[in-house]
Amino acid sequence: MTDPDLTQLISGQLPRREFVRRALASGVSFSAVGALLAACGKGSSKDGPAVAELGPIEKQLNLYLWSDYLADDTLSNFEKEFGVRVTLDTYESNEEMAAKLLAGAAGYDLVLPSSYLFPVLFAGDLLAPLDRRHLPNWTNVAPLFVDPAWDPGNAHSAPWGWGLTGIAYRSDLVRPAPESWSVFLDQNYRGKMTMLDDLRDVIGSFLRHRGHSLNSTDPAQLEVAKQDAIAAKRNLKAYLSAPVKGQLIAGDVWIAQMWSGDAAQAITEQSAIKFVVPREGSMIFVDALVMPRSAPHKRAAHEFINYVLRPEVAAAISDQTGYATANQAAADLTKIKVPYPTDEELALLEYQTDLGREAERWDRIWTEIKAA
Repeated sequence: MTDPDLTQLISGQLPRREFVRRALASGVSFSAVGALLAACGKGSSKDGPAVAELGPIEKQLNLYLWSDYLADDTLSNFEKEFGVRVTLDTYESNEEMAAKLLAGAAGYDLVLPSSYLFPVLFAGDLLAPLDRRHLPNWTNVAPLFVDPAWDPGNAHSAPWGWGLTGIAYRSDLVRPAPESWSVFLDQNYRGKMTMLDDLRDVIGSFLRHRGHSLNSTDPAQLEVAKQDAIAAKRNLKAYLSAPVKGQLIAGDVWIAQMWSGDAAQAITEQSAIKFVVPREGSMIFVDALVMPRSAPHKRAAHEFINYVLRPEVAAAISDQTGYATANQAAADLTKIKVPYPTDEELALLEYQTDLGREAERWDRIWTEIKAA
């Protein structure tokens, strides 16, 4: 991306999609692209018009969701009831999904971003508002997830699940139980630990370790976090996200930075696995269904949202995936009860926020950590 590109974007000579394509091709991060679009006044759609009349349900629905985030029969039951053929694509990170959408991928009816990504999606003018008239099951959403700062009034999103980042460990192999992010600096477990292949979680955990916000953009704080991460990297077997479950179950990995849902899935297969939120605090996240502006099957998308807002459907998804449900009515039906955080617990948890232009600094630090 060049300065003339930005000038042409501002003047209206360069279409937003082409600007995004060039920016991503030149190595600019998706968050930085979103920040540039917002700064130029291009595409903030949070206060856009209501959804047009949707008409009859279509016969096709295209989903782009996190992997391992459905019950076995979620899609098949929907297809049978509504006569809709569902196509599912999956991703392993918000960055992967956002880069694809910002680069112009079309055809998806629903995607499932985490809360911190919303400023980027709004800046890219990627989201269509939802029509609450077609979502009578909306009343099942837990108050904790209603009217969030990242999408006022839930105008564009329907909360799906929530979770935490913490430490999963083999209680039969690790003594004492880890209580701090500093465990990844312990050479006694060299080669037996993994951290998530996610820059926000890795750098954020070491920021919290030093008592800082996991959204910090302070250069000095980030430098210390980088050095901690580089020191920890020498002790790691790998950076792994969802695939680490099998290695933890097998005992090839003893300690893993992990999302709570993946940890819950692993625990069902190996009871010696335990999960803890470090005493320094950690990240809480909410994943929510959103509808891209380019969605070709908007009525089917609304019907699917309303379907997964049914208590029994949401409970089945939570039971199979291990992620806590944002559906309060469903929480009473789940086999494993996951209470919503108390005020005291929330004080130790942070939502990730969009880093804007500072995302480039974070990207550079992540590259330096991985290259060390």
